[in-house]
Amino acid sequence: MATLLGSESPWTGGKRRHCNGNIVTKFTSSQITGQGFSRGTQLPETLLQERDKRAKWHGIPSLLQKLYDSSHPNSDLSQAHSLLKVLSSQLSMEAMSFVTEDRKTAQESTFPNTYTFDLFGGVDVSLTYLFPDAVLLVMNDDLVKDCLSVLYNCCICTEGVTKSLAARDDFVLFLFTLMTNKKTFLQTATLIEDILGVKKEMIQLEGIPNLSGLVQSFDQQQLANFCRILSVTISEPDVGNDDKHTLLAKNAQQKRNASPSRAEVNQVTLLNIPGFIERLCKLATRKVSEATGASNFLQELEDWYTWLDNALVLDALMQMATEEAEQSSTESSDESSLATSPLRHRLPQSMKIVHEIMYKVEVLYVLCVLLMGRQRNQVHKMLAEFRLIPGLNNLFDKLIWRKYTASNHVVHGQNENCDCSPEISFKIQFLRLLQSFSDHHENKYLLLNSQELNELSAISMKANIPEVEALVNTDRSLVCDGKKGLLTRLLTVMKREPPDSSFRFWQARAVESFLRGATSYADQMFLLKRGLLEHILFCIIDSGCTSRDVLQSYFDLLGELMKFNIDAFKRFNKYVNTEEKFQTFLTQINSSLVDSNMLVRCIVLSLDRFESQTEDVKVVEVLSECCLLSYMARVENRLSFLFRLVNIINVQTLTQENVSCLNTSLVILMLARRRAKLPFYLNALREKEHAEKYPGCLLNNFHNLLRFWQRHYLNKDKDSTCLENSSCIPFSYWKETVSVLLGSDRTSLCAIASYIDEPFMDLDRDLLED
Repeated sequence: MATLLGSESPWTGGKRRHCNGNIVTKFTSSQITGQGFSRGTQLPETLLQERDKRAKWHGIPSLLQKLYDSSHPNSDLSQAHSLLKVLSSQLSMEAMSFVTEDRKTAQESTFPNTYTFDLFGGVDVSLTYLFPDAVLLVMNDDLVKDCLSVLYNCCICTEGVTKSLAARDDFVLFLFTLMTNKKTFLQTATLIEDILGVKKEMIQLEGIPNLSGLVQSFDQQQLANFCRILSVTISEPDVGNDDKHTLLAKNAQQKRNASPSRAEVNQVTLLNIPGFIERLCKLATRKVSEATGASNFLQELEDWYTWLDNALVLDALMQMATEEAEQSSTESSDESSLATSPLRHRLPQSMKIVHEIMYKVEVLYVLCVLLMGRQRNQVHKMLAEFRLIPGLNNLFDKLIWRKYTASNHVVHGQNENCDCSPEISFKIQFLRLLQSFSDHHENKYLLLNSQELNELSAISMKANIPEVEALVNTDRSLVCDGKKGLLTRLLTVMKREPPDSSFRFWQARAVESFLRGATSYADQMFLLKRGLLEHILFCIIDSGCTSRDVLQSYFDLLGELMKFNIDAFKRFNKYVNTEEKFQTFLTQINSSLVDSNMLVRCIVLSLDRFESQTEDVKVVEVLSECCLLSYMARVENRLSFLFRLVNIINVQTLTQENVSCLNTSLVILMLARRRAKLPFYLNALREKEHAEKYPGCLLNNFHNLLRFWQRHYLNKDKDSTCLENSSCIPFSYWKETVSVLLGSDRTSLCAIASYIDEPFMDLDRDLLED
């Protein structure tokens, strides 16, 4: 691009040269070659004026030349400010059209003023007023704001400007120092966010001068805005290539990068700032005083969000309203001042609710990322101490999940970066936080209130089983208040969602995370008593839901809800009371085993346990009556699942999403091995290969998958713990079974190699290296 941030050459004016050909072409060429003019405004002013009208430059080169002449320390800054205002006005219209329309890739023809400004060195000139600080020492806040706004408008419309600024680490760090001034904070924050979004290397927060003091100086509004910047610095970059998401590639990358990533280092830096997490919890849970009724809120939101889905535009309008209110009234500039602002005909009263929602989206995102990081236990302890969950529970009905009937429910993907309304983004981020908070952590019981905790205890007592240790250790002063806990409230709204609503995906994930880990009969019964199983079956069988993402989340949730629970299977059989319903259910399972294999695993594991409890009359009754258990009890059906599970994956295509297929196939074989039937299953795989006329195909593939399994899981404590907890099979037995299957002794009836004929043996190839 045209910006030459490293160049500080003077504007010489000089004598007019004879130019053969297009001026812009020659100037662009000189920037590429480094020969000739270094700035467009080095051209004589008479020539610029002569060419201006024909080239439709709108006087921008002449304005830039005057602005440069005013950039010296002893110049009249009021004149410079006037020039900046004119330029800012010309650029802001193009920037506004970009953020309020389709955000298509900026083209020179689409934004001629911005292109001309950049071409003639406008960015370099603007920087002389900011950085280095020769002029900064004597300039006022308004001048800083206009300089920042000009740069930001250029970044919006011209990606090359953003990348050039991002390449200057010294300038980026300097911008953070400007955030100490409340009057220029908003403009600085918006520019930093844009720059960090394209920066090749993630910035290191510890390099920001006095970061701790800076963050502690922020008021709550500034801290919420700062979270938008932080989200870029603590999230691992998305590589954007499916191949890179394979477990094979991820493992190779982990070997190359053994040390903590910059994102992980930045997370630690934030956690070391005194009071940081506590303030985020207060931001996430503070209440919003509503100035308008709920009846017209949705209509206003629908009218506004299409234009204001960029929070920066909304912040700018809110600042305008606040400043105008301050000038016209002596009242305090709190949220209620918006109601008396002269801008009330442009800003609906409910705008402050949208504003607060946008803040909370950013705050919840940062908390969610920290919850999934290496310091998870430290973050969990602080979130519990600062009562994040009870605070969110108190906001649930009034803000998070307001009671309304939407005429046109917005359906969107589960990408947290989707382009949707603030209200939808807020709900998704809230659900993602609940999922991260509950997943495999004893603090999950904070999602309940005291009465619900007592209910869990009563369920355990009635079943004559000991209470879960995590439940006993839960600090009841930190649980939810009110008549319902957060989990129960979530179940209530979950049942009201339209069949294909993408909220269902996140709701199911959040509830499933509460059940994940070591299976708890009391937790399952707590949810069964609230009709969760019937609701899930309705969605899978009767609702007409076609979303694969939603169906997968419901299969996974159903698996956790039913695992080892004889009452759940009895309820299943009561709901699926016709052959037609059962066949519909099987069709949904068989339509995508990648989506449904966790449920298949649950059924296989549960059947195995129930068959060992034949002294229990209730179990025997359900075993004989339940269509699902009877179906899985037939060996040909288990073999059919095994064939397909092994066939739909290979080492090169394994991802975090489909590796569960490998583990489910292993569960089927481990249970067969317990009953001394492993040779029967391996021989069945061999016969299947020959019947399909692909001898060696299935077994060679499975052998390679198991070799990968050894490398992947034997170095991952967390993954191995998850496998053990979810299956109730000791991890030692997992390892032992894999070793037996991979045995090299071709006389062993439990070794895969024994079932592959010599001509089709392909076990020596190493497919596991990148």
